[in-house]
Amino acid sequence: MKSIVATFDIATGSETIILEAERHLEAPNWLPDGDTLVVNGNGRLYRLPIGAPSLIEIDTGFATALNNDHGLSPDGRLLVISDASRTPESCIYTLPVGGGLPVRVTSKTPSYWHGWSPDGRTLAFAGKREQTRGTFQVFTCSVTGGEETQLTRDFDHCDGPDYAPDGNWIWFNGEKDTDVQLWRMRPDGSELQRMTADERVNWFPHPSPDGQHVVYLAYEAGTSGHPANKDVELRLLPAGGGTPKTLLGLFGGQGTLNVPSWAPDSRRFAFVRYES
Repeated sequence: MKSIVATFDIATGSETIILEAERHLEAPNWLPDGDTLVVNGNGRLYRLPIGAPSLIEIDTGFATALNNDHGLSPDGRLLVISDASRTPESCIYTLPVGGGLPVRVTSKTPSYWHGWSPDGRTLAFAGKREQTRGTFQVFTCSVTGGEETQLTRDFDHCDGPDYAPDGNWIWFNGEKDTDVQLWRMRPDGSELQRMTADERVNWFPHPSPDGQHVVYLAYEAGTSGHPANKDVELRLLPAGGGTPKTLLGLFGGQGTLNVPSWAPDSRRFAFVRYES
């Protein structure tokens, strides 16, 4: 399997390939410098300089079973990871952006990170708990851990919660009766609004830093879950709602756009396509 890490320019509609690798890479983030990506592969994290592409491993201490749900604090000083090295299922940790010893955040598992509030105080994540009766719902908690708050309840599955840049909304994908659409709600779970209503299976909405757009992954109708190795589309939606625009069709899915991947200037976002 070949992984192709690329960026997409919103204004020109052009794709730029950053790195082609004969290994599995997933879920690019963008560092605040605008010149470096962070990707994961085989349970580890790597820096990927755009100007001189190479994979530079980040020291994550004991955490060597990372999944693809990772990201950066708004000030760029911390990384957040989801890892199962010391727990039966995924747990959320933070660590210095340059690498170091992970500090545990969530006391309960499974927990999969997806969003960091713009003020740096709160994490949004997908979690499955006893009270959710076997379903994943959206939760938030302090970046330092402690009590968690369940925000969604009436969904069969929720994933991908990500904050709007002003902090006024949390976007996520929610499933009801096999229909997976994009939704948003206030940070306390109120004012729930459905933002897409079409035949596609829509996942992982990511608002742009300038607050203008939301990029997301659209599977073909009838797709179950968010599998890898599928023909998918990357779509762009106005942040206030409206008609989505298809930007690109590609072979991908799981790993393509799981986490926030906009460039700081909102002109580009990063993603991964695959070739078998």
